[in-house]
Amino acid sequence: MDDTIGFGTRRREDLFDRLLALLLAEGFAQLGVADLAKRLHCSKSTLYTLADSKEQLVAKTVTQFFRTATTQVESAVAGADTARDRVITYLIAVGDALAPASDAFMTDLHAFGPTRQLYEHNTAAAARRVQQLITDGVAAGEFRDVDASFAADLAASMMSRIQRREVAVTTGLDDASAYRQLASILTVGIAAAGA
Repeated sequence: MDDTIGFGTRRREDLFDRLLALLLAEGFAQLGVADLAKRLHCSKSTLYTLADSKEQLVAKTVTQFFRTATTQVESAVAGADTARDRVITYLIAVGDALAPASDAFMTDLHAFGPTRQLYEHNTAAAARRVQQLITDGVAAGEFRDVDASFAADLAASMMSRIQRREVAVTTGLDDASAYRQLASILTVGIAAAGA
């Protein structure tokens, strides 16, 4: 019995992973449940075992995307030694985690209320995390005594612009490059004297 449960869980995880890859590549507004089932080589009823509607399926998949991204980002930060390295690693890891998201996905993400709220919630959480990293760096004497809330808000504003592809349009930088630039400018700007 345990093997059956494990197999079912693996199948569900695999289906969510394949669904996420499809949504990240192509977006989701134009795809109905029948389209998703056809593309994923499963039945509509199989998809309905994951969620009761397309909207719920999309929201659950996007939630999983952000959950996985958060785990990846925090894992990367755990290996950084200094406050500056943690901030840089955090911002670059966020960019790397979001790199698979196509323009179509990001457009659909912003256009659909539930996923836009998930995005805004995760951006706010990222801003709080950057604020904590900066606060820790100030306390350790690695950063000058700056207002960590303001620095985090500055980072969050740029993160939102990067994720909405506004930075790419105005500067030509891809997301990963934009996150590297943000990390560099932010950490140099708050570095303690002599650092």
